[in-house]
Amino acid sequence: MIFSELYSAYYNAVARILREAVLHPVTTEEMRKIIADNAFDESALSILPALTEGRWPLLRKDGTTPLHAAPTMPLTKLQKSWLNAISQDPRMQLFLQEPAVPLPYPEEPVLFTKEDYYVFDRYADGDPYEDDAYRAHFATVLKALREKKALQLEVRNRYGHLMQVTTLPSHLEYSEKDDKFRLFGRASHRSDVINMARIDSCELTEVEPWMTARKQTRAQQDKVVFDLLDERKALDRVMLHFAHFERQAEKLDEKNYRVTLLYDRNDETEMVIRLLGFGPLVRVREPEHFVDLMRERLLKQQALDQMPIVNGSEEGPSPAD
Repeated sequence: MIFSELYSAYYNAVARILREAVLHPVTTEEMRKIIADNAFDESALSILPALTEGRWPLLRKDGTTPLHAAPTMPLTKLQKSWLNAISQDPRMQLFLQEPAVPLPYPEEPVLFTKEDYYVFDRYADGDPYEDDAYRAHFATVLKALREKKALQLEVRNRYGHLMQVTTLPSHLEYSEKDDKFRLFGRASHRSDVINMARIDSCELTEVEPWMTARKQTRAQQDKVVFDLLDERKALDRVMLHFAHFERQAEKLDEKNYRVTLLYDRNDETEMVIRLLGFGPLVRVREPEHFVDLMRERLLKQQALDQMPIVNGSEEGPSPAD
């Protein structure tokens, strides 16, 4: 919450509006566009009324501001310490040029290290982020994405067999529950989804005409629609939690919203777990099979909760049964 409470998307959007208002009167349409560019589409539902109705006394009715200078937002000591900690995360190191980047703010302490917390709700066989070969492959993939180059790969499939793959990469995705990166690309007539940890070799190659013959699309996206009760800032929390998903929110009344999310079909179980984390504030409407998955997982959890405890362990079949 360090950045969402201080200098969040709302603050950045409002700061951008005020910078414009210092130069010239801003119109409602200009504000709407700035909000869409710097926050979420649905943020206009909160920001615009607050500015235009005077609840946030930062703009006059004519679109000018009482401020004499554009607002600045310096980082706090706590934010700098947090950035120091994040910079040491091996996943963050993958995106940096040097293998061991010094602290971005050496004058401040590191807020936490990986020894300070334990993640219990994700799989333990995540990608080997500190492995030299993995880091080298990741760097090559990033170079291909930035320079719009193709890749010649040797990939091990689920059976351990080595495959030759030539692909034009489109993007990387990270799964929080799996703790793995996946590479999305285009090869021949199909779309490729490749687990980064299964790459044995990775080299840049030239883009062939067939790779750009048709527009690349994301692989197998599904849609889930749910109703959201906006209590305890639930709308803000949901939009922040699913910020990297394509989504749309429709206001039903003062406290209720209907949200549509697009997600990768491979991440369906993860999506179920994420939505269940919001408890009774979220009610899934469609598709029906997703509702069934939610119900099935709740019943399993209920059964586990009701399982009696015997001699300090849950009563049930032994591993040998």
